[in-house]
Amino acid sequence: MATAAPAPPPALTFPRPIFAAVSPHPFLQAHLAANKAALRANGRAAHEFRAPGVNLGSLTHSNGSAVIRLGNTSVVCGVRAEMLREEDTPGTCAPAAVAADGEVNDDDEEEEADEVESLGLLVPNIELSTGSTPTHIPGNAPTATAQSLITRLRSLLYATRLLRAADLRITHTPATNPEDPDAAPETVVKGYWVLYLDVFFISIDGAAFDAAWLAVLAALRNTRLPRAFYDDEFEGILCDDDVKQARTLRLRGLPVACSFAVFEGRGEGEGEKGEEWVLSDPDAFEEGVCKEVVTVTVDREAIRRVEKSGGGVVGRGAMKGLVKRAGERWGVVEKAVEGRA
Repeated sequence: MATAAPAPPPALTFPRPIFAAVSPHPFLQAHLAANKAALRANGRAAHEFRAPGVNLGSLTHSNGSAVIRLGNTSVVCGVRAEMLREEDTPGTCAPAAVAADGEVNDDDEEEEADEVESLGLLVPNIELSTGSTPTHIPGNAPTATAQSLITRLRSLLYATRLLRAADLRITHTPATNPEDPDAAPETVVKGYWVLYLDVFFISIDGAAFDAAWLAVLAALRNTRLPRAFYDDEFEGILCDDDVKQARTLRLRGLPVACSFAVFEGRGEGEGEKGEEWVLSDPDAFEEGVCKEVVTVTVDREAIRRVEKSGGGVVGRGAMKGLVKRAGERWGVVEKAVEGRA
């Protein structure tokens, strides 16, 4: 009597979370190579960004604030304005000419940008909440990630010349000219507004710099500074209590940062190179398996900055495609910030 052949052993399979944790690179490559649309493990196409969520003015005790959400990356930015007296400035940069009516000549943007930077009128700070990322341990010194984000934020703020020094100056026009009573009085600078940009990460799931920069940008657009004036009798700077006298900042444009990660697939043979994908707005899992990262900052169709680290896949041709993607992303972010999304 013929005996039945033994049944083959069951195939070794893993649930998705275990597969992703044990073999992250093959896990992501299996998703990207499985279809023509190159769907990632998070369900987005390679070129697809996460929809930005923007909420302005949530912090009632700050001069301006914004809450930003990109997928599972959530960040809050509050702007705190403090006064810096002119006599306390280092005097490394002379202010631009101030007209008799108190207005400032803004023709020389470079001179104004140098004044803002040399006086340190923008002070960004990054803080990570407990549980925002697995690598953050509460109570430890600031991590390299936080310090790197602070440096990049400060650099981009000054490189884009986003703020006008005229909006941060506190000027005064005396009743008479102390040097020549017959001459018209000259308007002088009595102080400056220093803006402390406190960025607080609730959770980080990739594209931390994009979210932090968007939070800073949105919070600055929401910022209102009280009318400050110099009082001759008091011999100091005072602020007007009338909220209607407060003014907004006249930002130069809307530069938007867009990050991309390059995923290099592996071939079937040992050491064989496989297909490559450029992923828009990578999440934390994708950042962990990608070596090359590119951040393109655009303002409408103008390129404001390009940052690139690791690898050499993205050349001139690929960079043009990334700039195009960033330009399309700019329109989406503008609608979200303006409340038209």
